[in-house]
Amino acid sequence: MSTRIEKDSMGEMSVPEHALYGASTQRAVLNFPISGRAVPREIVEAFAHLKTACARVNNDLGVLDERRTRDIVDACGQILRGLPAHVDGGGFLEHFPVDVFQTGSGTSTNMNVNEVVANLACVAHGQPIGRSKDPAWYGDEADGGSGGVHPNDHVNMGQSSNDTFPTAIHLAAVTAINARLIPAVAKLAAALGEKAEQFDSVVKIGRTHLQDATPIRLGQEFGGYASQMDHALKRLAQATDALCELPIGGTAVGTGINTDASFGRRVAEKLAAELDAPFREADNHFEAQHAKDACVEASGLLKTIAVSLSKIANDIRWMGSGPRCGIGELKLPAVQPGSSIMPGKVNPVICEAVVMVSCQVVGNDAAITMGGMGGVGSVLDLNVAMPVIAANLLDSIGLIAGACDTLTDNCLLGPGEGLQADEARANELIEGSLAMCTSLVPVIGYDASAALAYEAYRTGKTIRELATEQGVVPKERLDELLDPVGMTGA
Repeated sequence: MSTRIEKDSMGEMSVPEHALYGASTQRAVLNFPISGRAVPREIVEAFAHLKTACARVNNDLGVLDERRTRDIVDACGQILRGLPAHVDGGGFLEHFPVDVFQTGSGTSTNMNVNEVVANLACVAHGQPIGRSKDPAWYGDEADGGSGGVHPNDHVNMGQSSNDTFPTAIHLAAVTAINARLIPAVAKLAAALGEKAEQFDSVVKIGRTHLQDATPIRLGQEFGGYASQMDHALKRLAQATDALCELPIGGTAVGTGINTDASFGRRVAEKLAAELDAPFREADNHFEAQHAKDACVEASGLLKTIAVSLSKIANDIRWMGSGPRCGIGELKLPAVQPGSSIMPGKVNPVICEAVVMVSCQVVGNDAAITMGGMGGVGSVLDLNVAMPVIAANLLDSIGLIAGACDTLTDNCLLGPGEGLQADEARANELIEGSLAMCTSLVPVIGYDASAALAYEAYRTGKTIRELATEQGVVPKERLDELLDPVGMTGA
């Protein structure tokens, strides 16, 4: 592979000739050959938005000239759109190769972005990649002045990795939640609400401790699931509110050294306008940079949503168990053959996938929690587990969104007629349940009702049959007491 020589503060470094990054990035590539998983695309995109806003604010403050501002903004736009055709390779992400498991502050990724932006400025002015630090290549006054776009002096002006990387996490997470997760959860909530209405007349046996309990309408159960997703939307609003507070402006340790006092506020305002979210400067930069509590909070709320999904998916597969030897109150859409050896078998694969997503999100939350803990990630004046927090937080957002869409599209609403109730099976199970005796308690007492249940179990008779034989109450009153619809409330 052809290479070129670049320099950083530590000396010379051989860099792939076509790479838009420089020496700092290449050192990170060599230092962290750990997972083969680069920092998520969403973080790179967030950095592009952030560097754009920072350049514009520096220009507004009079510390960055118009030409360099334009160069940085244009380069960031190229990153967001994809790299120009004359750059070799398979798309811009190959120029952001740093592993997730890198320096805990994300310095390698921040410098990766700085170097790519600076080199894109070189390319835009017909200069070779790698010449961004050469003070001579802007010698033509007509071009706006002398000197190139330096990755540290210009792209990183007024910033530190310690405030840009956590800001990028917040930007990426809020954008992903708003663009993908909230619509997916809302769609699932609506589908569950639709099923709640469709199933409202279907009375079935309730189950507690996996044992027969008093009757419940299938629509009531699904109304509960819909409510879980309504609560999920409120939790996402809480998560985004915490994440909309941005650490930018604190620079190295939260004091704001080497930047204007208004920098953080101004950048947050530009990002709010650009990304259509209520971003704001952190109230306290020491909290915002020394700890990652907002990310831990958001992850905990995502975990709660995952737990809700696991409950919903697991209940659906239990009620759909069978088709002849299980509960069988629900008919799940047949989406694929269920066995390579048992012909005709169809499994609740969509529900299983959702449950597995829930497991992964819980695991992601554990990693984020550890990353945010004092002595592990948050140590004195900086958190040093930010890349892994970023990767897991964004993974959870994407997984939950995908699980919600899959559960909605491939189970609840389709294929075919989607999820259906087997009303005949539900009626059969209700009539055979010993828990039907519960409605007799106010009339004949707990002990007499319990005795009736035990006798019905011993003889194999239904509660209705045995109560009729024994003349516990008049038949008309018995039919009223044992009406399952009347046992389900409003």
